[in-house]
Parts: sequence; C-alpha cells; structure tokens
Amino acid sequence: MKRTLFQLGSLLVSNLYFATFYTRNIYQGWAKGLCIPFMNCYGCPLAVVSCPIGSLQHFTIIKVVPFFLLGFFGIVGAFVGRMACGWICPFGFFQELLYKVKTPKIYPPKILNYLKYPVLVILTILIAYWLGEPWFCKLCPVGTLEASIPLVIWNPPGGIFAQGGTIINKLEFLFYIKMVILFGFVALNFFIKRPFCRYACPLGAIYSFFNKFSFYRLEVDSKNCSLCNYCLKDCPMDLTVYEELNDTDCIRCLKCTKCPEVNLTNIFEKSHFK
Repeated sequence: MKRTLFQLGSLLVSNLYFATFYTRNIYQGWAKGLCIPFMNCYGCPLAVVSCPIGSLQHFTIIKVVPFFLLGFFGIVGAFVGRMACGWICPFGFFQELLYKVKTPKIYPPKILNYLKYPVLVILTILIAYWLGEPWFCKLCPVGTLEASIPLVIWNPPGGIFAQGGTIINKLEFLFYIKMVILFGFVALNFFIKRPFCRYACPLGAIYSFFNKFSFYRLEVDSKNCSLCNYCLKDCPMDLTVYEELNDTDCIRCLKCTKCPEVNLTNIFEKSHFK
C-alpha cells in the first residue's frame, strides 16, 4: 500500500499543470528545465517537468555533453539504484496493474532482459546523434499513453495543433506505429511482468549499472534461507533473490523483504544476518 501511494503521488506531482484546461496548451515554463528520476513525457498536457530520457536525446541531438543530467543519473543511481523504477514510476505501476488480470502467465528467458541496453545505446543515443531526431521519444509507449493519446482525444481548436490540421493529420503513419507499440506492450503486460521495464526502458538500463554498488541494497541470510522461492513468486521482475541478489533488473520494490531472510541495508550498516 505504501508503494502504491508513492507511485500515485509521483504521478500527481509531475503532472500538476491543470491550467492546461484553460490555456489549451502544454506547460513550457521554467520547471520544464528540471528532470524527474522516472519516465514522464514532456508532451503530456499536464506535465510540469521533463523526462530524463527526452532530455538525454535533446542534448545528444544538439551534440552537447549534458553534465548536469549525467550527474543526475549518477546521484540517483549511486544512492538507490533502480529503486526509482519500483517506487515512483507511474508507467511501472500501470504495468503492475495490468499483470494482476487473471491470465496464463509467461516466463520468457532472462537473456531477453539485455534488450534494453541496445535500446539505450542504439535507439536512444546513436540514432539520435546520427539522424538528429529523438526516435526513442517518437516511439516511446510512455509518451504515447501520456501525451499522444490525450492530445488526440482533446485536440484543442486554437491550441498548439490548430494550424495545419489535427494532431493525427500531423503524425499520420507514425501515430499508428506508436499505437501498435503501446498496445503491444499492453498486451504483453497481461502475461509478462513489467515487459517494458525489462526489455525496452533506457532509463532502467542506466540505473541498472549502479545496482551492484548503490548506497541501498538487499542482503539475504544465506545460512537460513530455505529456498522456498517466495521471493520469486512475489517479485515484479521475476528474480530469485537468493541467486540474483542486487541483480541489474532488481527495482528494489522490497516485496521480497516480507521474507524474514531478506533485508534492505546500506553500505554503512552492519549485516542483520550474522
């Protein structure tokens, strides 16, 4: 329940521009120069801050090293690793809700989890650098859900898309590609735990590099662990904690700490299991 409140709270805090219903435009004030530690589309009509991946693509396109943004990634990652994914990412919360629907579940091979790294390096960075276009953002299912669909439904006359036709006319074929990608991930969510986080999220890929040595981490009482697999059953990333402790895919949701043999600790704290 506590984690759900954090997830809903982050969704609200990052989308406070209710004046959009009056201005009929997206917010473009000073706060859009700030990033949040999770995926939230810049183009969402309610968004008041920027998505870090969108910012990364922007600086890649203009060929400027974003020292502030890199420092931001480093601070978040070094402190909590991928905990931001587990506690404050609204799209992650959305995926977990879909997985609760009663369907036959699928457990794909874990080698597929490495797909997010080519997404980060090739689609997010290299293609943006070479082509000068933010192609990850153009295809991102988070942006489609939070920005493209609301803007298509709303499509305010006299607003940012008033001249030259509706938003669908402007996006044309790309809009339908975006919808196919979004609904592909939505469909997968009924059968696979958090597929976007595991296979395609470039921000999760960045944070994952810090999981092994972040300030906060998990520990397991290996002497008393009964290998009951309770941690695997409850884990939203399908990890067996006693074998994959602080794995790069661990989002530190802390569900596994319901087991008395698993504990959240930090680098300065003595082990609870001695």
